Amino acid sequence: MMKELLAWTLETIRNEKSDFSWMEEYRYEWAPLVKSAVSQMLEGKTVLVVTDEHHKWFGQYIINSVNDLGKNRPLLPVYSLNKCFPSLKSLKSTENIQLLEDMFEISYPNGYYIWYIGKGDHPYTKIAYRNEDSFLWIMDEEVQNSFAFRSSDPLLDIKLLQLYKLFDATLSAALFGDLEL
Repeated sequence: MMKELLAWTLETIRNEKSDFSWMEEYRYEWAPLVKSAVSQMLEGKTVLVVTDEHHKWFGQYIINSVNDLGKNRPLLPVYSLNKCFPSLKSLKSTENIQLLEDMFEISYPNGYYIWYIGKGDHPYTKIAYRNEDSFLWIMDEEVQNSFAFRSSDPLLDIKLLQLYKLFDATLSAALFGDLEL
């Protein structure tokens, strides 16, 4: 039986073994963002993960985890933007960013979106904010259509991992028809 996203999210949060109750109040902000991100993946869009320097470990965690063969699900096109385009740091001008976007459109004919994790004032946000379909996890700023975190939160790393686990569970449930998006 397919469940509705908000009810499924609440049930998943409450069934989590670790303390995930903080997420209950944020599920209304989370649901439309995860619905968009997962729906785009199901439509065949490529996900390009990019982070600021401080959250590089988390971006690598996502890349390593999302296509773990032990999950027994289809492999998904999720890549590190820095590995696909090693000169990313040198992109400064709008013209160069446009050239990068042109390359993405050629490289990913089914479409793509940016999954950005980091500070809202980082240079990579110039790329992420230009794509209206981006999946944004922003530190220390309130940005429209993003999930906000506080970098001063002593539990930030745990919250990032918990939220990724929720994202991954949402993705699996949608892939296997257990969740209606």
